[in-house]
Amino acid sequence: MTDQRTEGRGGTATAGFDRRLLPPMMLGSVLNPINSTIIAVTLVPIGDALGVPPSQTAWLVSALYLATALGQPVVGRLIDIFGPRRLFLVSTSLVEVAGVVGTLAPNVGVLIASRVLLGFGTCAGYPAAMALLRSEARRTGQDSPGGVLTALAVANQTIAVIGPLLGGLLIGLGGWRATFALNVPLAVAAVLLGLLRLPKEAGTGAKKDGTGAKEGDTGTKEARTGESPQHGRRAAQLDLPGMALFAVMLVSLLLFLMNLHLRDWYLLVIAAAASAAFAARELWAPTPFIDLRVLGGNTPLLVTYGRALVAYVVAYSFLYGFTQWTEEGFGLAPFHAGLVQIPMFLVAIGVSIVSGRRKGVRGKLLVGALGQVVACVVMLTLTGDSPVWMLILVALIFGVPQGLNSLALQNSVYFQADPERTASSAGLLRTFAYIGSMVASSTTAASFGQRADTGGMHHLAWIMLGAGVLYLLLTVLDRTLGHATDENALADTP
Repeated sequence: MTDQRTEGRGGTATAGFDRRLLPPMMLGSVLNPINSTIIAVTLVPIGDALGVPPSQTAWLVSALYLATALGQPVVGRLIDIFGPRRLFLVSTSLVEVAGVVGTLAPNVGVLIASRVLLGFGTCAGYPAAMALLRSEARRTGQDSPGGVLTALAVANQTIAVIGPLLGGLLIGLGGWRATFALNVPLAVAAVLLGLLRLPKEAGTGAKKDGTGAKEGDTGTKEARTGESPQHGRRAAQLDLPGMALFAVMLVSLLLFLMNLHLRDWYLLVIAAAASAAFAARELWAPTPFIDLRVLGGNTPLLVTYGRALVAYVVAYSFLYGFTQWTEEGFGLAPFHAGLVQIPMFLVAIGVSIVSGRRKGVRGKLLVGALGQVVACVVMLTLTGDSPVWMLILVALIFGVPQGLNSLALQNSVYFQADPERTASSAGLLRTFAYIGSMVASSTTAASFGQRADTGGMHHLAWIMLGAGVLYLLLTVLDRTLGHATDENALADTP
């Protein structure tokens, strides 16, 4: 890609995406997955050191998921209103605070609090990246982010591979506290990159006029945004009651999904009541947090969210459930069980790189859906006496949908979402993914019971197969996918 540019960031003209934005975008987007994966190898050392059972250390995982599922669309909406730079800097600074709190935590309660801070602190990375993509598309006139989305996907998948390995290394060098301390230098680097490279004037609503006008120039700022809200009036666009009702609805639902049991029926009642109040509020609000009128009329985007939910039910069921079975049902040591997963991530990285250079999302989604179905069928043939190469084969097959689905879903949201709500729409995609992860966690627990035996694995595989078939149907029957294309992705590859 040729980077032809005139002087002055406010009035730049370029042949493509500003590659200076990539480092903060990529570092910001991986802060969440690195904390999601590194915790897997720290739960046992933390439990031993603090004298707490697995039922309590499990909240270190759930706390991050809850905070992120709630925070992504909220922070995304704030990015839509105020632009990505401010929210990126504030949120990433919170990661630094969380790293210090976790490193010095005297008990598991404080550790859980630090994980909640981490969840909220890592919420801005992905929505900010999507907002910057939209801003760059308007600046350059090239609405083709395929190469950048591929870079983000590969960065996240690479972290998934090295996260547990890095965690093990840090524990060996400095104990489990070193895994929390890691967030401090990462956050400092992200903040510095954000300060140096994220444009002050860039927001998802920005339409730059090429005049090189300064931020304080009200008239030209109005020409850039096309909306002309003064900075002091932007707070009026915040739908705080809607955000609060959304929080009650989502948290109560996720708490129920985390531990499915009839005794927790009241959580569903709370979720239903909050959902009704949220819908009423958003349909009435002049500037809603989530514009249900627009979202309700955007069937392709709704289908994409549904597709993401079922896709991540399959993905997380395999990541956690299959791994448990390889240890307890098949008899592998934890280290070797982790090695079995590595081929999946390596294939996913390769598939993302190759497919990211190709047009369209429909083909990616179809192949990803078929890959899920085939992998689940092969899982049903496994027993405790199967050769190890069969386990590796399943991981290899799962690598194909792992690499295709996340990339295609990102592209779908980018092209299907309201351009003025790109960041919040991207945040909602992650929320649906985390709901899928909670469903997968509950399904895995219900399938295995007290022990992850082969019968439980087969039960889980049947549920995964059902979700995979539903994903395939949602893709085959969706006639709108031809419009969600990352055309000219090659021209935008960084």
